[in-house]
Amino acid sequence: MLVKEHFGDPMIEQRKLAEGDAVCLLNAQGIISVSGIDRLSWLHSLLSQNLKNLAAGDSAEALLLDPQGRIEQVIKIIDDGQTSWLMVDEPNTQALLAWLEKMVFRMKVEISNQSKAFATVGAVKHQVDLASVSNQHALVWKDHWPGVVPGGYRYSERVVNHSWFEHLVRVEDLAQALSGKTLAGTMAADGLRVAAGRPKAALEVDDKSLPHELDLLATAVHLSKGCYRGQESVAKVHNLGHPPRRLTFLHLDGSEHALPDVGDEIRVSGEEKARGKITSVAQHFEMGPIALAVISRSVPEEAELEVVGKHGVISATQEVIVPQSAGSVANIPKLPRLNLGAKK
Repeated sequence: MLVKEHFGDPMIEQRKLAEGDAVCLLNAQGIISVSGIDRLSWLHSLLSQNLKNLAAGDSAEALLLDPQGRIEQVIKIIDDGQTSWLMVDEPNTQALLAWLEKMVFRMKVEISNQSKAFATVGAVKHQVDLASVSNQHALVWKDHWPGVVPGGYRYSERVVNHSWFEHLVRVEDLAQALSGKTLAGTMAADGLRVAAGRPKAALEVDDKSLPHELDLLATAVHLSKGCYRGQESVAKVHNLGHPPRRLTFLHLDGSEHALPDVGDEIRVSGEEKARGKITSVAQHFEMGPIALAVISRSVPEEAELEVVGKHGVISATQEVIVPQSAGSVANIPKLPRLNLGAKK
């Protein structure tokens, strides 16, 4: 069964998906299974999330960071009590697999690439009859966005309704699992994601991305857990500094009937300097043309923006996701300067 962008009318499909009356066969993901008695403590030591007490049937989101705290992988995790199922964007599968295999050492874990064995079906409700079962637990990943998981921290005050579940379905069972269900295309699912301000690894993350810039401290980072690679940098920016960029939601001018492309530059109206770029674009069945963008922290939150690309100049207004004030939560007062050269 082929993944489709739409089945005729993306807006009708999106409304049905949002109301829980349709499901969406998503683009292929990389699926890596990690089994063995040390799996959770081992993953806990490597990734940004508190995983050692993850209960059977629960799910989580975690990041693999580089030593400077930049995002290398965004990982969705389901645990069934015997095996942890790691879900990543398909192009990143081999890199994550190779890194995990390199980090095994003497830990009692077994790692396997299961990408070809599963398809992923998204829905706004947990479909009890859809996901495959492993060790008596349905393989369902629950998105906690826009909530805050224990140990997390949310910068955004933007209010959104977002419910999303991703069901792992064995490929040989997919046709039967989807039989009788109304299908929506991937354009519908992406529209709901963009409307919720939910960053996607393949689009919002680049080689400079910090989790703070995308508000991922809320769902993918535990700020008080033990050491992991990049932890010091994460804590330093959160407590003492500010991320250099910020994720923002854009309402786009739809009068020209053209959408910008991912990668189009953003500038403040009346200025010539590029201040960021479009990362996701969608049509929403209620809000019309919308987008996500990563822009410089220095761009004022109230500034009117312009998107510049092959379709010309498209006006855009912001809804703040990550504010300019993000970070510096420790609020440590500056020490008074010592005037050692002053005359008595």
